[in-house]
Amino acid sequence: MKHFLVITFSIMLLGKGYAQDLLYTIDQDNASTWSLLKYDFNTTWHGVKHSFTKPLSWKEKDYLKLGGIIVGTVGLSFADETINDYTENHRSSFPKHVRDFGWYFGSPQNYFIANAGLYGFGLLTKNSKVRRTSVLIITSSITTGFIQTIAKNGFGRARPGVGRGAHHFKPFSKEGGQHSFPSGHTVLSVTMAHSIAKQFQNPWVKAGIYTIGAIPPVSRLIDEAHWFTDIAFSTVVSIIVVDGIDNFLFKEKAFDIERPDQNNKISWNFSFTGNTIGFVGTF
Repeated sequence: MKHFLVITFSIMLLGKGYAQDLLYTIDQDNASTWSLLKYDFNTTWHGVKHSFTKPLSWKEKDYLKLGGIIVGTVGLSFADETINDYTENHRSSFPKHVRDFGWYFGSPQNYFIANAGLYGFGLLTKNSKVRRTSVLIITSSITTGFIQTIAKNGFGRARPGVGRGAHHFKPFSKEGGQHSFPSGHTVLSVTMAHSIAKQFQNPWVKAGIYTIGAIPPVSRLIDEAHWFTDIAFSTVVSIIVVDGIDNFLFKEKAFDIERPDQNNKISWNFSFTGNTIGFVGTF
């Protein structure tokens, strides 16, 4: 994740040289590839600035939502060890190839290569929707990646596999075993899955994309790399960030794409019953 942030922030610094004070407009149908590249750099730059300055304009309800996320995460953490015991007992029955896919899909280097390929395709074909999707992914990734890196080092939470318990913290520790909260694989996979799923109206296509995006978080849980609250918190933050930047791009009319019909929007709810725990999407 550190290398991922170095790469993305380097790109942002290069893009800053082309950035204007405000989002500008160009004829995207007839613009050159170089003009589109500069435009997308500028849009990404302003998207990131929007993400980090948005809290300055938060209202009471926004702080209440933040408080709810914090309280919910703390409360759920008391079930972490029970959930870990359950996954440990079922680890042998979980397909290894699925676990391997989860690790590779959520790793920063593969994630960056995949999005670079997606953006390259959209740029060369001048496909505004593909370019917008890629800009949404990278802008959200920079934001969530920064939050994840700061929190991971600041909290210094012990991973399940080190045997120190769910509530062992060693702030600013350099030990890999103390970098459990939040989950970097979850941040990246959910960010990409949610960004792509938002481009489709068919609820079954959305469900399929979210299912693929859920593999890395589940595999990290199975492999004892993270507690359930690491994954839950990362999922919530990623969805909030993607939605916020998506709204920003629509508001600024960055890619001349109309906001899709919201009737088929998936409603996410947290489920915690006697034998079920997780996020449920209703459509």
